[in-house]
Amino acid sequence: MTPSEENISDLPKVRRLEAVGFRAWPAASVHYDGSWLFRLTAGHPSRRLNSVNPLDPSDIRDLDIRLQKAAKKFSDYGRPLLVRQTPLTPPKLVAHMDAAGWAEAGRTIVMMADLATLPRDEGLDHLPSRDVGRFVDARIRVAGDDPALKPGLTEIINAIKPETGLFIFEEPDFGPTAVAIAVHDNDLVGILQLGVVKEQRGSGLGTAVLHAALRWAKLKGARQAWVQVEADNAAAIALYRRAGFKDVYQYSYRGPAAA
Repeated sequence: MTPSEENISDLPKVRRLEAVGFRAWPAASVHYDGSWLFRLTAGHPSRRLNSVNPLDPSDIRDLDIRLQKAAKKFSDYGRPLLVRQTPLTPPKLVAHMDAAGWAEAGRTIVMMADLATLPRDEGLDHLPSRDVGRFVDARIRVAGDDPALKPGLTEIINAIKPETGLFIFEEPDFGPTAVAIAVHDNDLVGILQLGVVKEQRGSGLGTAVLHAALRWAKLKGARQAWVQVEADNAAAIALYRRAGFKDVYQYSYRGPAAA
């Protein structure tokens, strides 16, 4: 079953989660072609920030022409054309990509949890940082990412408009051990960029930083949490399911076959 065939009966929830997801991880450049949302970010290679996002299953006019225009726009940014296929993607567009042999480039599960299930805790044992530069340095070290990504990641986080908590766990003689971002948007909170340093994975740090972020958001008024986790990341999926997260829908990235 493809991402566009799942959860058709719950499209309002999908639409809302897509909208808060875009706000939580903003692209540098946003354009519309009808209901197709183009997100492009020259400073960061994230597929979520560099993809076409169809938002109306009934918007199927001029598919070939629009895909050609999209390819040109992405090429101008030095990015490959990617369509982010969700339950909102028109089935006719999915069939078009299938017939043309478009490859699937990664699948992601969107999950939600009710914060009422969190353990009762009247306080915060870990306060978020306001220092974006410090958080970005910690995230790059924890994830083992290329330090060249720092300017782009800093720009993305600074562009987040909803209230944001930057969580950094550290040890004095080691440095950062775990990180997470909590983006509080009305009654929802998104958890992004959660990571644990390789040497300490499996020690409970992932659960600790996740719960710290969720407790902060709950005190801010959030009632439900959402995450987007890659389908092949078994450890992360297990972490979120232990915390009460359940699958809502999936999406994948589709790109034209190489010539």
